[in-house]
Amino acid sequence: MASLPGGPTNAQPRRPTVRSRHIAVSDLVGCAAALFLAYSIRFESFQWPSAHVETFWRFLPIALATKAGVFYSSGLYRRLWRHAGVSDLRRLGAAVAVAAAAVLVLGVWVLPALALVGVRLPVSVAALDAALTLAAVALPRTVIRYWTKRPARRSDPGGRRAVIAGAGSAGELIAKELQANPALGITPVGFLDDDPSKHGQVMCGLQVLGPLGSLGDHRARLQVDELIIAMPSAPGTVVREAFRTARAAGVEVRTMPGLAELLTGRVRVSTLRPIQIDDLLRRAPVRIDLDRVQEMIDGRTVLVTGAGGSIGSELSRQLAALGPARLIVLGHGENSIFNITAELTELHPAVEVVPVIADVRDRDGLLRRLEPLNPAVIFHAAAHKHVPLMEINVAESVTNNVIGTAAVVHAGLELGSERLVLVSTDKAVRPTNVMGATKRVAEQVVQALAERHDRNFIAVRFGNVLGSRGSVVPVFLRQIAMGGPVTVTHPEMRRYFMTIPESVQLVQQAAVLGKGGEVFVLDMGDPVRIVDLAADLIRLSGLEMGRDIEIHFSGVRPGEKLYEELFFGREFAEPTSHPKVLRAKHAELPAGTMTAIDDLVERAAKGAGDEELRERLRHLVPDYCPENSAHNLTTRAARVGPPAPGEMGGAAN
Repeated sequence: MASLPGGPTNAQPRRPTVRSRHIAVSDLVGCAAALFLAYSIRFESFQWPSAHVETFWRFLPIALATKAGVFYSSGLYRRLWRHAGVSDLRRLGAAVAVAAAAVLVLGVWVLPALALVGVRLPVSVAALDAALTLAAVALPRTVIRYWTKRPARRSDPGGRRAVIAGAGSAGELIAKELQANPALGITPVGFLDDDPSKHGQVMCGLQVLGPLGSLGDHRARLQVDELIIAMPSAPGTVVREAFRTARAAGVEVRTMPGLAELLTGRVRVSTLRPIQIDDLLRRAPVRIDLDRVQEMIDGRTVLVTGAGGSIGSELSRQLAALGPARLIVLGHGENSIFNITAELTELHPAVEVVPVIADVRDRDGLLRRLEPLNPAVIFHAAAHKHVPLMEINVAESVTNNVIGTAAVVHAGLELGSERLVLVSTDKAVRPTNVMGATKRVAEQVVQALAERHDRNFIAVRFGNVLGSRGSVVPVFLRQIAMGGPVTVTHPEMRRYFMTIPESVQLVQQAAVLGKGGEVFVLDMGDPVRIVDLAADLIRLSGLEMGRDIEIHFSGVRPGEKLYEELFFGREFAEPTSHPKVLRAKHAELPAGTMTAIDDLVERAAKGAGDEELRERLRHLVPDYCPENSAHNLTTRAARVGPPAPGEMGGAAN
């Protein structure tokens, strides 16, 4: 029979299992023995005065019932003791202490006062009984914990032999998991760690052999087959060094999942996988103020446009986990919206997921669809983002990126939405392409209307998002699978990278930091040369650059820069309460900006030519310089040089 939602089937604890009943019986026997031994120690003999013998037999059932009641109410019989930890030990000690206090009160004061015993329980017996009871109940649980968690003995030491990089808590988890599960086919043989204080120490029965660079010295002696990187929070520089060391030693490399995957429950600690490109580029994980984000989302109606895309779909997943009353997933492609709706409905049945198929450029239709839903928070991720395509489809870029943004912002104003976040791009800074120029105009729309109507509407600039549709990594992987060559536009092309989870966290954090009209940017660490990225992908595929796969330089495409920027010269960048997020406040927009934007929109809708639209974009964005060619870019790069390590910079969406 199906139970009602929220009913007792899922809410109440399960009845004790056979094993917990065995523990309960063991506790009763142990507690009885503890009281008997306490009396025997007190009188230094198994022969007691007759009055105390009578008290013992009358008090024994009362003491057992009292202890059993305390233990049961403390939850000791609802715990899996084979997975016990320090918190379980504290709970056990607290339960024994409460039971001992109850026994003391009953035996010394209550029972004598009621004349149920001839003589009171000696205080020394109560103290001894407490200590012996703790031993009696802890011993069987300790045996269970040790027996089930002891490393399995291998009659055949076969399988792959692995060294674990990182002698920290993550390495400990990996070692214990591998030792407890021989079926995984991996035998850990030691740790490597760059901390000298750990060298020679033993953890989980395995020695910390030395620094990571000494892998080659131990490979032959220990017959090492692979290196497991157990550093989920390590920056990309450390992971890249581990990868190069393993390749030089001739061993395979695998890594444990990242913190984001572990915390969301998508994978287990023991889910080892081959190292991937985002492992090499990763930085210390960006942490957001989840309490403030949850306060903003909890119980509200939230809209995500472009919800079928890479960013929009991940944003929808993370928002759904925060418990909105209603999540509106809006997009133009029915298949992608169908897929994300089905996924969210299955994972978060308590959240009302409303799929909306609509074109953000249709202002009246958009308002008509959203008015009954009344979103309080809007995340606008719908946009055209591919630079070369937009260079030959100028009107489409203007209508989707500018008209679409204006329609969504006006809908937010009409519906009284409290917050709106526009997903922008670093290509909006000194743009050399139509896509970047239209995204800069979209930022102007948000800024102008936010200031005019005093609304908390803001923009967020992204760098190159690893794994998003159309990003460079999938293109390189496809070229490698076809046998090459891998095409890179220019040997000095550099980009700043962010992962999809990082980009989504930036959006959420900016939503709570914004006050209206600002632009927020994520500190994305050091820039990466695209050619180095391609070389890493070739090596990760088990191939050798130059021998198996060639890299060809195809030349800078129209509208591309060698180096991206994140701020205009007239923007004022400042830190925020979040160490990885910067805020830029635009200078006041020139008078007539909205009129010029309206003219641009009107001309695009009427089918104006590409050159006219570019000229109007140049009027709105004086820094827009479509004449920037590969020659001009190379000259500028030679003059100013690449960004210094750690300097803020950006890349394509």
